[in-house]
Amino acid sequence: MRLGGTASLLTRWSVIPLRVTVGYGFLAHGYAKLMNGPDHFAASLHALGVPASQLTAWTTIGFELLGGLAILIGAWIPIVSLPLAAILLVAAITVHLPYGFSSIKLQAVTDAGPQFGPPGYETNLLYLAGLAALCSAGRVRLQSMHSSPENS
Repeated sequence: MRLGGTASLLTRWSVIPLRVTVGYGFLAHGYAKLMNGPDHFAASLHALGVPASQLTAWTTIGFELLGGLAILIGAWIPIVSLPLAAILLVAAITVHLPYGFSSIKLQAVTDAGPQFGPPGYETNLLYLAGLAALCSAGRVRLQSMHSSPENS
């Protein structure tokens, strides 16, 4: 295999860690909301003044679970990225913006361990960047990964 072929193969595989990280992240957040009880999440949304908080809670959970799975397996990434990006933007503006940029706010170190304050919007921006990178990378087909550059 030529050096150019190796670089091409590495480029095609380079989206896999990003897909796993971003996809798992959305799955984990959706699952946490589901396990903590959608009513708790809906109450948080209601306190923020979100209309139809029950419907919004279930819709958000559904998009995080199904969208995270789609990203993880590499299916419909540009399509599922739109509602996921909307969820991230709304959360960044309504919840995280007042706390600034940084997602790590060390407030104290006690005998129980470090104590952190509320996270800023940094993580939301990282997820948005990940979605944008995955959308711009296009689909990675397993067939093209196994073919040689001469056959592509």
